[in-house]
Amino acid sequence: MAAELVRGQNHPLPAGPEGAGRLEIRVTAGTPVVAVATLGDEQGRVSGTGRIAHPGSPHLPGLEVSQQAAAAHRLAVDLGALSEDVHRVHVLLALPTVDGVPASFGAVAAPHVAVTTLDGSEVAGFTITGLGPESAVIAIELYRRQGAWKVRAVGQGYAGGLPAMLLDHGVPEAAGLAAGIHDAVAAGLARSVALPAPQPDGPPAASSGTGPGPVDYQHPRRRSAPSRASGVPDAPADRPAASAPPEGAPQPVAGDASGWTMEERLYNQIWGMFEDLARTTAAYRSAVDFAESRLDQELDRLLSDPRTRVGPAADAARDQARAKQADLMDQARAVLDRDMAQLRAESEVVEPALPPAFAGWESPVWHGYSVPMEVPMAARLGNLHLPENPELRIPLLVRLPLERGLWIDSAQDRRLAMAVAVTVAARLLASYPAGDFTVHVIDPAGNASAALAPLTHSGALHESPAAGAAGVAAVISRMTERVDLVQMAMRAGAPDSLPVDLDTAEQLLIVNDFPYGFDDRTVNQLRYLADEGPSVGVHLLMVADRDDARAYGPVLDPLWRALMRLTPTPDDHLADPWVGHAWTYEPLLVPPGSQVLPQVLRQVAAARQAYGR
Repeated sequence: MAAELVRGQNHPLPAGPEGAGRLEIRVTAGTPVVAVATLGDEQGRVSGTGRIAHPGSPHLPGLEVSQQAAAAHRLAVDLGALSEDVHRVHVLLALPTVDGVPASFGAVAAPHVAVTTLDGSEVAGFTITGLGPESAVIAIELYRRQGAWKVRAVGQGYAGGLPAMLLDHGVPEAAGLAAGIHDAVAAGLARSVALPAPQPDGPPAASSGTGPGPVDYQHPRRRSAPSRASGVPDAPADRPAASAPPEGAPQPVAGDASGWTMEERLYNQIWGMFEDLARTTAAYRSAVDFAESRLDQELDRLLSDPRTRVGPAADAARDQARAKQADLMDQARAVLDRDMAQLRAESEVVEPALPPAFAGWESPVWHGYSVPMEVPMAARLGNLHLPENPELRIPLLVRLPLERGLWIDSAQDRRLAMAVAVTVAARLLASYPAGDFTVHVIDPAGNASAALAPLTHSGALHESPAAGAAGVAAVISRMTERVDLVQMAMRAGAPDSLPVDLDTAEQLLIVNDFPYGFDDRTVNQLRYLADEGPSVGVHLLMVADRDDARAYGPVLDPLWRALMRLTPTPDDHLADPWVGHAWTYEPLLVPPGSQVLPQVLRQVAAARQAYGR
């Protein structure tokens, strides 16, 4: 049975011995549309116009599109004929720029896209509802995942039309290419075909209020998606956890993503899992909203008619409406469970294969830890999960060197916040070669000595924590001077001009109990470090309650925005870059009774001493 997708939902594509990977993509619209297909890398970026099939150039290896605008299209795709560096095929639809044609998809019936096998059997369909002023839309994408291909319903519209959509795919000459496509379409527009007569069991047409409506999914490369919490209840506690992939799904393999090294492949695989979980959950939530909306509409319709308001027939109609809702909910949950089972199976394979920088403190990999010779791509700062499946945790990895500072919010638990800061500092120290990372601590009141014990007792700290206002001023001034010197040397192109006694290692400054011990001058210097420090290897790790600094008013707002906020206890404040889910962040804490932290820090300190730092 064909799957009818909603925005964000994915579905596996068939692969068999006969005609494996050969598909048709059928487009049905209420007006002539232009069909374009792009061949992209893992991020969906298109390397040039030679990777785009359009009416002016309709043939590519493994791909063919129509040469005209039409209300019905058949695109041919041979996945087996695509080159190995092609990971995503996007199908784009645009309205031709011709007089008399509606300027936006909101004025026409919702387009429907179906993926079929060569014999016409439909694999999956997607009706693109919720469009308004947009004149171009990414309909679907075919993407490669763990050696298998899937189709995902996208439905991302562009009010800027075809040029804006192509530009978002990374095509630098987007405007010129879009103009050429429209010219090719105009030349052949007389051959445009009309909308075929509807079939009895064909795709649903757009209607007023029966579709799922606009969902406002953010494009994967629009990284400013706002965070929004969901009202979907937690999954039932008795739902069994799957430790194997669903029947027919590919067996998970650690490191099967693209990359030159195993570390890079694991990093990309984790991001792929992160995106898959975000999108499959978005599809589930959209399906739930649709089921609830349809139930409300049907009940309202029954109540508005006196003939169906009361009586046995009314009760039966209401029961039928609720049964339809329950069936839709069960279908949505079944799809979610299938995808979750695959991701859990993948997680169980990937976690044991992670190197120390990517692994949790409980991982056995730390028992064989040695100070690395090179800086890893990233470091793990915690775990992320969604309420639909709290047991499925995705590692939160941040690239190294840090691109922005960190802020451990101590409003919830001051003692635990400092303990988390120490484990983060230890994680960073353990990720760098000997002598390439230095940690400084500002503790004006001296109340963090217990939390700092792993750093101080192991000798991993460069110097004793600075206390009092004088200690704050001295350390802040020294860090500010270092930033100034390195920036001047970089601008002058003369790194050899730096003082011989300058510590050129990456610097991490832990600031506890801000703004205690700070005056106006040191506050301004701290802001300067947050803005300019990361570019020259000086990073902040603040342990602070923002309310404690409210006397400074909005002057410190840029400081907080410049830092990545983490919490010492689970909190759903982080948003993904694809659909903007509110993810629950959990810090990485050392298991009770474990000696892994002091052991690792002692090795770091010994390696630094041997290095002469």
